[in-house]
Amino acid sequence: MEDATSSNPQSIGFTEKLKSWLSWSWTYICAVWFAMVLTMIYVLRSPLKLQDTLTSGELWWYFRKYGTSFIEQVSVSHLRPLLGGVESSTTTGLFSSVNGEAEPRPSVSECKVWRNPLNLFRGAEYSRYTWVTGKEPLTYYDMNLSAQDHQTFFTGDTQQLKPEDTVMQKAWRERNPQARIRAAYQAIEMNHECAAAYVLLAEEEATTITEAERLFKQALRSGKREQRVQDQITTGKDINLLVYIKRRLAMCARKLGRIKEAVKMMRDLMKEFPLLGMLNIHENLLEALLELQAYADVQAVLAKYDDISLPKSATICYTSALLKARAVSEKFSPEAASRRGLSTAEMNAVEAIHRAVEFNPHVPKYLLEMKSLILPPEHILKRGDSEAVAYAFFHLQHWKRAEGALNLLHCTWEGTFRIIPYPLEKGHLFYPYPGCTETADRELLPSFHEVSVYPKKELPFFILFTAGLCSFTAMLAMLTHQFPELMGVFAKAFFSTLFAPLGFFADKMQSFMPSSFWHQLTRI
Repeated sequence: MEDATSSNPQSIGFTEKLKSWLSWSWTYICAVWFAMVLTMIYVLRSPLKLQDTLTSGELWWYFRKYGTSFIEQVSVSHLRPLLGGVESSTTTGLFSSVNGEAEPRPSVSECKVWRNPLNLFRGAEYSRYTWVTGKEPLTYYDMNLSAQDHQTFFTGDTQQLKPEDTVMQKAWRERNPQARIRAAYQAIEMNHECAAAYVLLAEEEATTITEAERLFKQALRSGKREQRVQDQITTGKDINLLVYIKRRLAMCARKLGRIKEAVKMMRDLMKEFPLLGMLNIHENLLEALLELQAYADVQAVLAKYDDISLPKSATICYTSALLKARAVSEKFSPEAASRRGLSTAEMNAVEAIHRAVEFNPHVPKYLLEMKSLILPPEHILKRGDSEAVAYAFFHLQHWKRAEGALNLLHCTWEGTFRIIPYPLEKGHLFYPYPGCTETADRELLPSFHEVSVYPKKELPFFILFTAGLCSFTAMLAMLTHQFPELMGVFAKAFFSTLFAPLGFFADKMQSFMPSSFWHQLTRI
């Protein structure tokens, strides 16, 4: 009994001392906590974008500045991207005019899919990949688009179809490759001069580029014989078929190493059919000229097609950046540039890289080999990951050949995102980046490929921190309401454990300091 009574006053004395110390130090603890909060805000001022937040705070008072209220601005800028919503393609967007004012642009489909100008051969390239890896490089959606293209380009008006054309029209729609090949042979049996049938065999049955070239030459001879029989080309089908065959022959020559011959064929084709610019034959020509390292000729082609009134592509923008980077990249050094500043030529190269990255922000990771490449699809989405894959697949070697170009790209490409307004309601040099590219790219690219997404739908740190704090507080309130006694015991144990080191430290300080010092400190 004496031991119990002797230990009990000690525990009571310790508890009273702890309570008195907490009541005395509460004001100072609050001050320390406030200082820590200010320090944390100062350290995290850049990730939290505090300057941008303060600037946008004017919307509380001037919500009519952009025609919408603050709540609407928050909903459009933050909630809609998180929910995956995008603007309808029928709404009118805005181009930035030369004087900086916004001008209306016609409503166009933001996610129009284009034929890949450098698409590979199914039998000689895509099928060989499948044989080696067991993976399908093409999606059904992509192949279905190709079937629609061939059916539209090569068959023409359904009321004027010949029997072999009817067979080929069905052949393009077949899902089974062997069924398509059998239909092509059936069309050749009906007419030995059926050029479309030889095109299908060259694309799908030929297992080598040499064999594909032989079949395309047979298709060209058959097409010319048909032309001589008719004395002239009278239908759009004949023109489309002839252009397609000549273009694929030029691509065969390029793949077989006869690059000068390929360049001549492409130039002749562009002169013979100048109105077919939408086929983007100039992109094939640019790639071949880069392989020849004929940079002056490349610049001449860019001067014609890199025009403000013409649609852009990753090939146009990044080839222009490559030429400007090549002029300065060999002697470029980030350390030297930071000391003396950028020269005029270096500034032009950096601006060209920023322009290219703004048009398609997915390309640099493939050029810098931060992401693995796959075979390009037969159709691409401009400004999307599919276009980035197609460009990097053919042009990575040209960037590697220009000494220092990839180093300059590595040092400068991320600076583009500091120039582009955020959120992406406006663009800098181009119209705002469309929000539907991810969905379209997932349809075009195989499932084993990790689709690059821009912009990343990431929540700001402040929102995550606030959500976590509110959730934790709500959980504590619910537990306290359901189990008040248990939570009281837990709170006492938690704070006793938390402040035990402080109490020990206070006792040590009290033992060292004279009592008069503590008396004067409490009076303060």
